[in-house]
Amino acid sequence: MSTTPITVRRGAAHRLSALAGEALGSPLPLRLRAWDGSESGPPGAPVVLVRSRRALRRLLWQPGELGLAQAYITGELDVEGDLAQGLRALWAAARIRGSQVPRATLADRARAVGEAVRLGAVGPRPPAPATQARLRGTVHSKARDRAAISHHYDLSNDFYRLLLDDTMAYSCGYWAAEDPNPTPADSQRVKMELICRKLGLVPGARLLDVGCGWGSLSLYAAEQYRVRVTAVTLAGAQATHVRQQVRERGLEHQVEVVCQDYRDIAGTGYDAVATIEMGEHVGDAEYPAFASSLYRLVRPEGRVLVQQMSRGRRAPGGGAFIEAYIAPDMHMRPLGQTVGLLEESGLEVRSTESMREHYVRTINAWHRTLEERWDDFVRLAGEETARVWRLYLVGGALAFEERRMGVDQILCARPTPEGDSGLTAAETADWYRDLVV
Repeated sequence: MSTTPITVRRGAAHRLSALAGEALGSPLPLRLRAWDGSESGPPGAPVVLVRSRRALRRLLWQPGELGLAQAYITGELDVEGDLAQGLRALWAAARIRGSQVPRATLADRARAVGEAVRLGAVGPRPPAPATQARLRGTVHSKARDRAAISHHYDLSNDFYRLLLDDTMAYSCGYWAAEDPNPTPADSQRVKMELICRKLGLVPGARLLDVGCGWGSLSLYAAEQYRVRVTAVTLAGAQATHVRQQVRERGLEHQVEVVCQDYRDIAGTGYDAVATIEMGEHVGDAEYPAFASSLYRLVRPEGRVLVQQMSRGRRAPGGGAFIEAYIAPDMHMRPLGQTVGLLEESGLEVRSTESMREHYVRTINAWHRTLEERWDDFVRLAGEETARVWRLYLVGGALAFEERRMGVDQILCARPTPEGDSGLTAAETADWYRDLVV
């Protein structure tokens, strides 16, 4: 009988689990299945499929969120089953990790590089996926902002028609508790009705819609409240859609569509100004000037409604994936900081309302549509773009669910020199009365 010891070769999954555990400072809370068929990790945990050594090479060149996103988008890495469950496990591990992971020593790094060599992961830097934004020029210059907006919103009107409901509203809906079986379109119409009530719109009033998207609020306010609307967007595809809707609905004398930068908006004396999830694109350094523009554009006793997403103090940007693939150069801050900037402009903040839970439901509805019509999305935009959106929607819903992101409606008024805001407590009480449309 031979006495030669038997050498057990560890599969790629076992080596990857060990490397990931060292990086996290705790066992990886996921099960890995590698390209060689090996598996490692806790039974019953979400399964991550590492289909190619190229995924590891991406992480060597681009560690962290962006490298993982690139590997997922290209299909080199995937999650078997519920993607949200896998992301939830990763975020939980990251929170537990905190600052407890000891700083890697030179020996640790050398061992990791050696393992990467043995796994065949060392090589030239893989090119970024074609869907990644490639912007040039000064951040938040007019030209670069136009390119950033075009990257996301000019994807194609057909894509957004497929994803959104018939309102074409691409922002957080308001899911009224009184409605027993609301649809996504119901939630958007309730949201628009609430905005119109908060702005105190009356027939003949002048409304400025800054960042009007596909015109959902502009069209609703014109039809339901008979106001005159100036709808402003920087995205050419959106402007084309809104103009078409204006013609089809016979609203030419009520709605003017302008394709321009918010910094070029002329005129003053609007009765109301709305900006729905556009302030995130303005930039940190530029936001005080943006807030001052809102103050300048509205008349005394006029109102401004800002619906805007927020993030905590430790992560004020959009995040590496969001800024690379969805909304380049975006900036979010805590709600309190935005309120302070609006007040510094001269506006009086009259109310704030958190809609965080509403965004979880809104994004989940979009995600259901994406999955149900997956083949249509792939035919229309390609599998890489469809995977970008799957990751975006699943990750976004999870961020709102776990309070890493928020969204709020902030109602402001421009006071008169005497201090009058034109808003009464009695009117405030009527905002939510019979709020089902």
